[in-house]
Amino acid sequence: LVFLPSYSPNLNLIERLWRHVKKQVLYSRYYETFPKFKAAIMGCINSTSTSNRKSLETLLTLKFQVIEKTQIVNT
Repeated sequence: LVFLPSYSPNLNLIERLWRHVKKQVLYSRYYETFPKFKAAIMGCINSTSTSNRKSLETLLTLKFQVIEKTQIVNT
């Protein structure tokens, strides 16, 4: 069991996958109908193990930097 802060999208792997799908399917694109939109999302998800593998490997890693002894400065 791993504790995650209440809002931590960078620590949640499914959030990283969703970010990838949004980038591939949604950015600068318009779909006239919902079936076209759904087909684009499903096509991206279905190709995650083939054509998108390299870009996903960089997103879905568990490499994190731990910062010790942080100090909050009030201004």
